Amino acid sequence: MTEVATARRSRITPEREAELYAAVLDLLREVGYDALTMDAVAARTRSSKATLYRQWGSKAELVVRAMRHSKPGRVTDVDTGTLRGDMHAMVVREDDCRMEQNSALMRGLAMATHNNPDLLRAFRELMIEPEVEEFRIVMQRAIDRGEVRADCPALQYVVHMMIGAFATRTLIEDQPPTQEYLTSYIDAVMLPALGAPTS
Repeated sequence: MTEVATARRSRITPEREAELYAAVLDLLREVGYDALTMDAVAARTRSSKATLYRQWGSKAELVVRAMRHSKPGRVTDVDTGTLRGDMHAMVVREDDCRMEQNSALMRGLAMATHNNPDLLRAFRELMIEPEVEEFRIVMQRAIDRGEVRADCPALQYVVHMMIGAFATRTLIEDQPPTQEYLTSYIDAVMLPALGAPTS
């Protein structure tokens, strides 16, 4: 799926691609996934619906790629020399306002996956699986440095814990995730669960 999509998208410039993704996210914030249409994206971006389908194949793929594009680089790009440093650095790549916006979009998409099998498939293939692999690499570096035991049972739940931090704060406390909250969560919950140094 990824190779086919890359071949399709090779016809547009990175600048145009970024412009299209920004328009998709704006529409997603305005109307939500179910009400978002390729016609609306075409009108907003002054492009044809045929072009959008040729480049992305489906609304689900376009939306998820737009979400992926909005993320601040790959998790594996961060390497401070310690797991705590890496995890804190991941959190501060986005300011609180951007984090709140992206968290709201992710919650909306997660809800929409229940009724849209195509969206669920794209979400897993283009967002979840790559991030699980990136976190696996970060955790392996921590194991190689001797910060985390290779047989630590919490290793398989790292992504679950991080997503939980984003998703549940609004639900439980009616507050958005913030840099301060997430760094505190990392120190209080994730690092102790992994048996890693917290200072």
